[in-house]
Amino acid sequence: MSNKTPLTIIRAIHTFIWGFFNVVIFYMLYAVITNRIDKWLWIGFALVALEGITLLVFKWVCPLTIAARKYSSSTADNFDIFLPNWLARHTKLIYTSKVFFIAILTLIRLLSI
Repeated sequence: MSNKTPLTIIRAIHTFIWGFFNVVIFYMLYAVITNRIDKWLWIGFALVALEGITLLVFKWVCPLTIAARKYSSSTADNFDIFLPNWLARHTKLIYTSKVFFIAILTLIRLLSI
């Protein structure tokens, strides 16, 4: 196995997880906009919270990024994921903002019941 193969595998896994969280967050937004406060919304919040705890434990660095560092000395923000550099750089801010917005809308929905 070449030195590039483990990095490619890590990048693929990282991109898959990123895509999975896109689906989760999109569903959460859809659920709160359509007033579907169901178990899947709460599971979404739990998954996002688990991701947040993971980042907190690893000092705001994804464990996959730490693993990928063993195979690359690149300083690019997207060295460990198949995303454009600008998106890799701003992912945490973008998705934290989205989840915060979803949480506010969820609270509004719950208080208006």
